[in-house]
Amino acid sequence: MYPRLAPTRKTLVASLTEQNSQGQMTENSKITKTTELNEQAKQQVLDLWNNEYPEKLSYNSLIEFDHYLQNLNNLKHYLLTGNIDIILGWALTFDRDNEKWFAIILSEKVQGKGLGRKMLDELKQVEPILNGWVIDHNKDKKKNGLTYVSPLKFYEKCGFKIQTDIRLELDKISAVKIKWTNEKQ
Repeated sequence: MYPRLAPTRKTLVASLTEQNSQGQMTENSKITKTTELNEQAKQQVLDLWNNEYPEKLSYNSLIEFDHYLQNLNNLKHYLLTGNIDIILGWALTFDRDNEKWFAIILSEKVQGKGLGRKMLDELKQVEPILNGWVIDHNKDKKKNGLTYVSPLKFYEKCGFKIQTDIRLELDKISAVKIKWTNEKQ
């Protein structure tokens, strides 16, 4: 069953077709925008977060993760779902310090198939400027023990500029700021 979203959802993309390496259609995906997540969707997003981000950034409970979400201003969620009734990717935008910020997570099962770029394109259609923090090294481990590979090159390919002079250095994360600006405006 497709995870029920809050009534405020809006379907943005009816169908995104991805292909596997043999060129066969493997899945029809869609991106849904919402301002709220129900408990089932929130749990799936938490699982995605804990599985795909470095382990030291993981949340121990749904309550702890929900607290993080509640502290974000003007929060919008973008959920990538497919035929298999689970959330395969999650992007969010929010306001912080008079800037629009974003984050995106894709299941490793769908990385490299153009879906991350499609999710970013959805954000770019709504927001004229996007800011984010990106881990710019490959020193962290994910929950499964594999190395967390920095997505910095992906963001560069998607038109983001690296602001090398602005860094986030905390016990849990070392990251560089990236920024995308719609140059057509």
